[in-house]
Amino acid sequence: MLTSESAPTIEGGALRVALFTDTYTPQVNGVTRTLQRLSDAIRDRGGIVRVFTVADPGSDSDPQVTRYASTPFWAYKELRMAWPSSRLLRQQLEAFRPTIAHVATPFGLGLAGRRLALQMGIPLVSSYHTSFSAYARHYKLGAIAEVSWKFLRWFHNSAQRTYCPSQAVVDEVNARGFRNTAIWSRGVDASQFSPRHRSLSLRAVMGADDEALVVTYVGRLAAEKGLDTATAALRIAAEQRPGKIVFSCVGDGPYADEVRRAAPQPSWIPGQLTGRHLSEAYASGDVFLFPSTTDTFGNVMLEAMASGLPVLGADVGPTRELVGTERGWLAPAGDAAAFARILVNLVDNRDVVMERRRAVLQFAKVNSWDRIWNRLLGDYLQVMAR
Repeated sequence: MLTSESAPTIEGGALRVALFTDTYTPQVNGVTRTLQRLSDAIRDRGGIVRVFTVADPGSDSDPQVTRYASTPFWAYKELRMAWPSSRLLRQQLEAFRPTIAHVATPFGLGLAGRRLALQMGIPLVSSYHTSFSAYARHYKLGAIAEVSWKFLRWFHNSAQRTYCPSQAVVDEVNARGFRNTAIWSRGVDASQFSPRHRSLSLRAVMGADDEALVVTYVGRLAAEKGLDTATAALRIAAEQRPGKIVFSCVGDGPYADEVRRAAPQPSWIPGQLTGRHLSEAYASGDVFLFPSTTDTFGNVMLEAMASGLPVLGADVGPTRELVGTERGWLAPAGDAAAFARILVNLVDNRDVVMERRRAVLQFAKVNSWDRIWNRLLGDYLQVMAR
């Protein structure tokens, strides 16, 4: 675990981070948002960062972001792949003179960054953001899951540190032979996500009166997020408590049409939201629904907690670690009937929701981004010193 709490001292040019990732803005997902915040945190603390990533349609020109021509990945069209020239990338790294390289994805640019960092003697760290093996299991590709572990172990064990978002993930990858792991957790911006953004007018737009339980989901609308379980559970609960449950579903993705078809009424599905609109959407809910079994952390759960929403999630390691027994409720993964029973109980026992609301707000207060970045950048400096 990273333990440094105070802000590290970074003198001009002492920290120059080459960040390699195959997903970055303008793509919208938990990884891109975290890496964008990481880039900002490095600069805010006096460091320098150069992001090496894919060229996306609509991506802006940024002198601190180097992009390479990319094509959609055949198995997942929202993911793009780039294979830059080793000679060109080496020249760019020599010109940038990084003091540390951070590889955030294990393919394309992540592979290229790993190879050159090892060749050039640049201190190398990696981060484990996405459980590709869990994705393979979800899509019933068991043989690929086992091969994935071998590849991921080879990829990450070449780094001096592999950062994981939770203890549950550290335990999982350590059991698979990973070395030099550490927890790089996630934080939340309490100014953007807060109960003060609750909007009665927005609840009225959703179709929710004072007695309705607004069940909120925020995130990518993709099959591996467990949204089939979510919509099935909501339909069951809505049939048992007609007019008492409203589904608020914020986001976009390849599963959007299926969600719209399967969602019970009333439902509010506005697509992707940002800024004040996103803050209001969170805070105007009552319970946050997180049925995913593939996420290694789920940043949206912290944002929901900071907004005053306890979490109903799938009973899997990373979610169990964050929600615990006092910040929400857990149901067996994929069990729509179990999720529905909890929702019906919450409609009938709103005092329980209010009790957990106090717990999640207290938890969110101690998970500031400043603490997270101070620990991570302090560990960067330790890795460089070795």
